[in-house]
Amino acid sequence: MRIVRGAQSLLGRFLPSRRDYSGLPSSWKTDVLAGITVGIVALPLALAFGVSSGVGAEAGLITAVVAGLVAAVMGGSHVQVSGPTGAMVVVLAPVVASHGASSIALVSLMAGTLVIILGISGLGRAVAFIPWPVVEGFTLGIAAIIFLQQVPMATGTEGTPGHNTVLAAVESASRATSPAVLQTLAVVAGVAAVMLLLPKLHKALPASLIAVLLATVAAELLRLEIPRIGTLPHSLRAPSLPSLDPASLGGLLMPAVSIATLAAIESLLAARVAAGMVGPDGRPSGAYSPDRELTGQGLASIAAGLFGGMPATGAIARTAVNVRSGARTRLSAIVHALVLLAIIYLAAGLVGRIPLAVLGGILMVTATRMVSRHTVTAILRSTRADAAVFVLTALITVAFDLIVAIQIGLAAAAVFTLRKFASLSGVRREDIPGVPVPGDEHIAVFRLDGAMFFGAAERVLQEISQVKDIQVAIIRLSQVRMLDATGAHTLVEVIAALELRGVTALLKGVRPEHLELVTNVGVIRSLRHHKHLFASLPEAVEHARSHVRRNAAYFL
Repeated sequence: MRIVRGAQSLLGRFLPSRRDYSGLPSSWKTDVLAGITVGIVALPLALAFGVSSGVGAEAGLITAVVAGLVAAVMGGSHVQVSGPTGAMVVVLAPVVASHGASSIALVSLMAGTLVIILGISGLGRAVAFIPWPVVEGFTLGIAAIIFLQQVPMATGTEGTPGHNTVLAAVESASRATSPAVLQTLAVVAGVAAVMLLLPKLHKALPASLIAVLLATVAAELLRLEIPRIGTLPHSLRAPSLPSLDPASLGGLLMPAVSIATLAAIESLLAARVAAGMVGPDGRPSGAYSPDRELTGQGLASIAAGLFGGMPATGAIARTAVNVRSGARTRLSAIVHALVLLAIIYLAAGLVGRIPLAVLGGILMVTATRMVSRHTVTAILRSTRADAAVFVLTALITVAFDLIVAIQIGLAAAAVFTLRKFASLSGVRREDIPGVPVPGDEHIAVFRLDGAMFFGAAERVLQEISQVKDIQVAIIRLSQVRMLDATGAHTLVEVIAALELRGVTALLKGVRPEHLELVTNVGVIRSLRHHKHLFASLPEAVEHARSHVRRNAAYFL
């Protein structure tokens, strides 16, 4: 019975419950209105991200519907809105170039399964350990890539699959010809102007949707010969398993790992930001479950793959619109998916007439809004280490790979943090307290401060070992807040080096939480006598003076 109850309790952490909709009776009206608003905002983004990834507008729309609905019900946040995102586009585009658009459905299933495993294993809380400069540098790099990826659509040319984003943008711009490029650039400029100016007139207006409508109508009336989205389905296809080619699984495994890692990081970061956001009523959005959010996002990507979509993540921009529109429960995200579903059934033909340059303009503006100027300024003015991590992460994101950028950014942040800890740690020689007595000049008191870990251990060893003309060394450990195995082993080496020179080592003030470690590593055993461990400094000093007196008597 215990096993059954334990399994039920574990399963209950990941399944929907009535608590998910506890505030629905009082908030359902605002939830429905918020869902409609988010659905309108999400339409052009879903289309644009689908096209930009190389999978197609249809896949982007399907993902917004299917993954948005599944994540809303199964995810760990009450206000998170999920679907295709810019960061995912950056990872998917090379996969499409290498393996074809047909591989994305299988990759969605593989990545979704990995994300579920991450959630069940309890790794959802690990996102809290990603430093802010890494997150913002990563976001800035993604924004730059998204902007550059739109250059082919903005110039009416076709991009070069698989090339570096910067080089592909330059090649596309160089192939542009008049008058097509003038028409597409005019559309992009018009879309950007509407999206930037309209919110200044009224914040509640759906600027991106209005920009789409105005630009599409203008293109139709002027009969512009520029690329369009094309034919879209008038209904959702039936779910089916993607074709499984055992030979291709090996080549898709690493992309699936990268996609799963990105999906987990982006979804958790978006949920964490959303949890701290305040709605129109002045109340915060509330807590979220990191592990359930991962399992929900994993199921969402699997569902999207079965319907022919692409991997999904939590979308911070749409989530922010959701919260600002007054959403309190999951109903708003569910309504958002249903609004998009209705568009598929009722307006697919009209949506297919939207020029690709319109979507390019929307994503270019979206990219410029991903990182604020104030955020960049704040990081660059914080510390040199944080500024370096921020810039390094952004550059590597653009030049190489998103996951590599996160790894190197975390590694750089860890190195700088360890250097900071090491600089705050050290050893200081102190005077013997009280009235000096003859022979005190042969006693040295060393106080170790801060963290005695692998980053500071070598310096402590050098400083203590270089002291000369002493007979007894008292090593004070009461101010050591952190001690690891390397630090404890360094104490063994310090004691051994002192004893080898004939200097008696005494330890004072080993903290209770460190006693087991210093015992197991052999610090106590390395002392000349087990009684050379003291709780107070006066006791250690008196014992050291007795050693000096015995040595003086011996030489007399």
